[in-house]
Amino acid sequence: MGHRTTKTNHKAKVHKTVSCRIDFFYYAFRNVLLVSIPLLVVCSIVLSHLSFHSSAYSSSTDSVSLSLPTSCTISANVLTPHNATLVNGQYEGNIGNTRINAYCNDNNGYFIYAIGSSNGTDGNTDLVSSINDNYNIHTNIYNSSTITANTPSSWAMKLTGSNGTYAPTIVDGYSNYNLIPSTDTIVAYRTSGTSMDLDTDLTGSYFNTTYEIYTNPIQPAGTYLGKVKYTMTHPYDASQLTTMEEAFDIAGKDKVQATDPITGETGDYYKMQDMSSRICSLTTAYEIEEKLVDIRDSKIYYVSKLKDGHCWMTQNLDLDLDPAKPLTSNDTDLTDHSLTGAYADGYNYDINTGIATWTPNSKTIDFAGRTLSGWGINNTTPRSANKTDSTETGHTSLGNYYNWTAAIASSNSTSLSTNYTIANNSICPKGWRLPIATNSDQSIYEFGDLLFKQDVTTSKVGNQLSYTPNGYSNIRNNPLYLTQFGLIYNDNLNNASGGGLYWSSATMSSTDAYYLYFNSSGVWPVHHNNYFGKNNGWSIRCLAR
Repeated sequence: MGHRTTKTNHKAKVHKTVSCRIDFFYYAFRNVLLVSIPLLVVCSIVLSHLSFHSSAYSSSTDSVSLSLPTSCTISANVLTPHNATLVNGQYEGNIGNTRINAYCNDNNGYFIYAIGSSNGTDGNTDLVSSINDNYNIHTNIYNSSTITANTPSSWAMKLTGSNGTYAPTIVDGYSNYNLIPSTDTIVAYRTSGTSMDLDTDLTGSYFNTTYEIYTNPIQPAGTYLGKVKYTMTHPYDASQLTTMEEAFDIAGKDKVQATDPITGETGDYYKMQDMSSRICSLTTAYEIEEKLVDIRDSKIYYVSKLKDGHCWMTQNLDLDLDPAKPLTSNDTDLTDHSLTGAYADGYNYDINTGIATWTPNSKTIDFAGRTLSGWGINNTTPRSANKTDSTETGHTSLGNYYNWTAAIASSNSTSLSTNYTIANNSICPKGWRLPIATNSDQSIYEFGDLLFKQDVTTSKVGNQLSYTPNGYSNIRNNPLYLTQFGLIYNDNLNNASGGGLYWSSATMSSTDAYYLYFNSSGVWPVHHNNYFGKNNGWSIRCLAR
């Protein structure tokens, strides 16, 4: 893969070009609230006339004084206290609700930072025990599927934005439960101010805070107090946002040197396999591209955090499948170790090492734009087709075509036959996965949500979605770059340049799975068609787990 390069540290950019700042604290799980004092910054300009002296007697000065006040205000209203009484081994979410109002009376925007500040120490993210610090509850995210008797107690925070005209934008990662920040972290912002004065109706100019907590069965009885400090800075400055490259650095990741085998591009890159939910959450600069390298084959991909809050590949996956090159959970999205039956063919999990391995049972087919002999054997064989034209690189790269069986890193997908069943494995790099597309739970309607928030479609729910006035251009250009490279059907390339098809992780039946389909007429974000079933080949875009 290449040698490790020397890491360059980038310090987080906090409070740059700040002309005013307001701090306030409140305690979680205790009915105590200390509200901020509004800050008034007065900029005085004194205009004076030049003095003209008469030759005989007198002089005079005519002074004009002008004050330009800029007032940024952050205040809080406890709707329900952040108090909880739990029995050992229990979980509770949505603990309390505080409404935090934030606005400025000019139009220059602001940031809101958060940091754990328990025991009066910034950076302390614990729920501090009244017994002993050894029993403090550390911040973590509750996951019911991984709870065991030894899982430690945890707590996390969540922010909910209002729907009003002046609502702050919640930084993704905090719109769902996330860790209490240990450093000053942007959690909300407005790119422009509200242009309000103190007597104006503030409806909508706020966000809400709430918490979750899990107590381990052996957590001792006692009182646990936590504290979060919010800081408002003004004005808004995009340079304060954290890019994905900075997020990788903050997370302590190292770059490696790599040469793309298709393009010949050589450089130092962060690894696709080092992506994590924390890195994506740390990334607060949206739609700024980063190049990452897939350590499985040294191919380099554009990725970006998009407006749905997820970090996506913004070019098609181009991994060649080869039975001589098994994929492992060290570098591939093989997270489900509970596979059984035909679905588990070619899959192995070593309980001693904790490493899963999947071996494709069919060699990759090189695609040169003609008939693909042997593609349509049956839907239990994973297949992919590779376009080796090196002139199509980056966003314009076609990547590989995969049938659904290959996409989910399986050798036989017929056993996944219940509508809306989600395949947990994929051939995406480790730390990435296939998008979820179902009608049963619209909260994970990921294709539809992405396209709606990127101003491609007029809604996110429905069979066929209509384009916004610029939607058809937006789906094919910056920053999405979804391609219309058609599909492989009956061994042939079909509808090339006429439509784009992208697999999701959801099955519809033993022979069909859900996918995104779009063309010049509209978008089908949760599409299925038995005529174009699991056996046929289309493209893959991965998003970070």
